Amino acid sequence: MSSGSEIIVIGGGVIGLATAIELRLLGAQVTILSKDFKAAAGHAAAGMLAPQAEQIAPGTMHDLCLDSRELYPEWVRKIEAISGVDVGYWQCGILAPRYLSASGQDWLDTDSIHQQQSGLSESVVGGYWYPADGQVDNRALIRSLSSASQALGINLRDSVEVTAIHRNQGRVTHLETSQGDLTAQHYILATGAWSQQLLPIPLIPRKGQMLSVLVPNEQRDNLPLQQVLFGEEIYIVPRRDGKIIIGATSEDVGFAPSNTLKGVKQLMTNAMRLFPTLQQYPLLETWWGFRPATPDELPILGTSTEANLTLATGHYRNGILLAPITAKLIADLVWHQQADNLLAAFSWQRFDPG
Repeated sequence: MSSGSEIIVIGGGVIGLATAIELRLLGAQVTILSKDFKAAAGHAAAGMLAPQAEQIAPGTMHDLCLDSRELYPEWVRKIEAISGVDVGYWQCGILAPRYLSASGQDWLDTDSIHQQQSGLSESVVGGYWYPADGQVDNRALIRSLSSASQALGINLRDSVEVTAIHRNQGRVTHLETSQGDLTAQHYILATGAWSQQLLPIPLIPRKGQMLSVLVPNEQRDNLPLQQVLFGEEIYIVPRRDGKIIIGATSEDVGFAPSNTLKGVKQLMTNAMRLFPTLQQYPLLETWWGFRPATPDELPILGTSTEANLTLATGHYRNGILLAPITAKLIADLVWHQQADNLLAAFSWQRFDPG
């Protein structure tokens, strides 16, 4: 593709922003259309970088996640250098406590896990330790990506809703939007949980409720948590500033908004069961978001039925983790017409009965 081509990225979340930045750095003229910047799933995430703690089965998805985690340190340095906004990247390690004994690589016995992390419930009998996993402050990451986009001259348009993608003879002809028709040479769909509203792809929203508490001032110099706890029923993510993020429910309720008493109670009960100290901390915030879930819980990446429409959606629980690798793979595909071998496993065609 020649320099100066215009690309429209539909979706202003982490995936859309990261991909747009990668394309811009290659020389593309890029516009991002965002229906509601604040509604992006990245705002509601915990920011875990957890390919091992998630215990993703060996295979292409596992490889994709590990490759993306490896890209993170350098990718973060690049984004921060452009934006001037720290993203809170922290390779703090992830501890996965268990209430039933197990074994295997990375397993810590009862004594070892309680030495690794004081304050765990007495019901914890062991767990797994993944020192290479970590976290990023998801909200800071979005701020940094947004600032980087603007610094690079990307046209970031908020409050523009794409209502239809018009197609003819194997190509997208134009986008119908709340602010009139828009055209480009190439289009990238990165609308996450809302993707099925624009294309007939098997993807549904999976609601997640979350909350945060705040470590009291007198404990800030020696934070009670220095690593993520990835429990069987809950995850607890400490930030360096004293916030602790607790999540998340997984609800098949469409786009039903708001926190519910049931959801918040579930989070509180499971969090206090795992790490009882939390019950003493003040509640800071509650919120919710929508993960884009496909039937096999794997993303949809790569080409579509239209030659000038590329797909980058369906990241489910791993949108933050997969941002660097998705941006690289999609940018190489769109700009250089280079399709990495990894992409084949994530094609939309896996859902095509034909």
